[in-house]
Amino acid sequence: MRLFLRLLSYVRPYWRRLLAALFCMAVFAVLSGVTLGMILPFTNMLFEQEELLEEGAESVAAPLDVLSSTEGSTDDAGSVSATVGGVKDEVRDRVLAFFSSDTPQRVLGKICVALLIMFLVKAIFGYLQAILIISVEQSVIRDLRNGLFTRLTELSLSFYHGQRSGQLISRVTNDVVLVRRALVATFASLFREALLALLYLGLAFWISWRLSLITLVVLPPIVFLIGKIGQRLRKRSKRIQERMADVTSTLQEAISGIRVVKAFGMEEYERRRFFANTRDFFRATIRMELLSVLASPLTEYLGVIGVVIVLWIGAREVLVDGVVSADWFLIFLAALLSAMNPLRNVSRANSELQVGLAAAARVFEVLDTPPRIISPPEARVIESFDESIAYESVSFSYDTGDEVLTSVDLKIGRGEVVAVVGPSGAGKSTLLDLLPRFYDPTSGRITIDGRDLRDVDLASLRRLMGIVTQETILFNDTVRSNIAYGLEGARPEGIEAAARAANAHGFISAMPQGYDTEIGERGVMVSGGERQRIAIARAILKNPPILIFDEATSSLDTESERLVQEAIEHLLAGRTVLLIAHRLSTIRNADRIVVLDGGRIVEAGSHDDLLAADGLYRHLYDMQFRNGQAPPRSEDE
Repeated sequence: MRLFLRLLSYVRPYWRRLLAALFCMAVFAVLSGVTLGMILPFTNMLFEQEELLEEGAESVAAPLDVLSSTEGSTDDAGSVSATVGGVKDEVRDRVLAFFSSDTPQRVLGKICVALLIMFLVKAIFGYLQAILIISVEQSVIRDLRNGLFTRLTELSLSFYHGQRSGQLISRVTNDVVLVRRALVATFASLFREALLALLYLGLAFWISWRLSLITLVVLPPIVFLIGKIGQRLRKRSKRIQERMADVTSTLQEAISGIRVVKAFGMEEYERRRFFANTRDFFRATIRMELLSVLASPLTEYLGVIGVVIVLWIGAREVLVDGVVSADWFLIFLAALLSAMNPLRNVSRANSELQVGLAAAARVFEVLDTPPRIISPPEARVIESFDESIAYESVSFSYDTGDEVLTSVDLKIGRGEVVAVVGPSGAGKSTLLDLLPRFYDPTSGRITIDGRDLRDVDLASLRRLMGIVTQETILFNDTVRSNIAYGLEGARPEGIEAAARAANAHGFISAMPQGYDTEIGERGVMVSGGERQRIAIARAILKNPPILIFDEATSSLDTESERLVQEAIEHLLAGRTVLLIAHRLSTIRNADRIVVLDGGRIVEAGSHDDLLAADGLYRHLYDMQFRNGQAPPRSEDE
């Protein structure tokens, strides 16, 4: 119930449309009952016209008058008849005046016109309620999707560790669609169908409360059955959504890694993975549908049992006892049979509701995940970087518990170029990721101009930094938009200047549409070196005081590396630069080189000093040029 109420809270902003839809549903239900009541004047006018003329107003009554004409004479019902008698008399008089004040042919014409008008109005209100409900449903779905995407962009990088992107995509796409089924079941089915069922059953009670009570014997088993099936449906629906997430994940991984799949000849292996996921989804769906489909016929059959019992007893009252007249009994049966379809739809709607609530639970699971990295309530906005960055006894470990950094102390002055090197797994990238607060230290702190990063407004902190990583991320957009990413209103000349500084203007100009060329998803239309230079141009255009290069040249060929290295060197003046370089030849001119090993700083100094120290840096340097490649000549040689 708590989950259902939370889902309904998303409907609250659209309550006016919902109330209008519910009003239209109510009119639709009332007109359904009124059209059913037209059976009585129709049969009387066609087949009992002579009897009508003889008996006058007392023998012609609307369905609402049945109780007083058949059971109102009893002592128990006398007071009720007296109370509502005035209303019933007025209704009876109006119906009589309209349908019995003319020739049979004209009366028949009036009945036909009345039916046409009522069904037209009923159709109009049915259409209006459908449009209004669809508007509310789609508004809620839009809000849920927007909320999910907002939360996914807010969540810290640690949330994505171990998460399959396909499963997250499935939450935003497939699960949200299933949530819509809960909304449809609640408003378009449960309310409308329940209202229709109540109206038909109310009409039946009005005609004969004794016969109607017999039908109530069937209701408790139906309610119990619907509840039990609903519980099992929610569990099975959750399994289906998990299997669909597996299908989406496998599909997304195979498409994004199709180059590797083909390079290693793994097409058949990926097909087997995908087929196994679709097989599991198929089996889970069949198991759920078998249960879901069973609910409707069981509910209907229990209702038929009640109708058959009523038919047997009611027919005896009509034929033997004469308690209920044949006309009223005909409308009574029509009302009961008319109630069967709404009751069956209520059962089906409950199945849909359980499926939707299971999906809503998965959606809310993401929405309820709090971001770990946030700005504090009284965060200070920083507009500039003036003095230094300091790592003070910084240690860090991921959720696995293994410590990646241990008691790191490092101070970086404004305008200083600091390179970070070390063997694989030493913690180099983690050290740099802590500066823009992708993560927070497990212990210790990082300050900028003496301010703890955790006390600084997150957006203003990241505006001070330009980041180029080893894994270049470009978007399915134009070159111009990718360079200007994050900067609204960037001028064309500024974009071109940044591309020139990154040595990217030449190949961009040679493209079919130049800067307006679409480069495809993840920049697949350009080479690795070109992607890297576009990413560097993006950082240059931002013009930040702090630049972070995480092995930005590792994926480049020799010529591209030379061009990118020239671009990087142009940026060094007046900026603070932290860089990780796979090729040690690219960092030899850094002001300071910090050597990490096992999460600790083991050496620090200039290129020449570290070579002379004959420590880990010298070992890494010698390993890199062991294959006969000559070490780079120093500027003094």
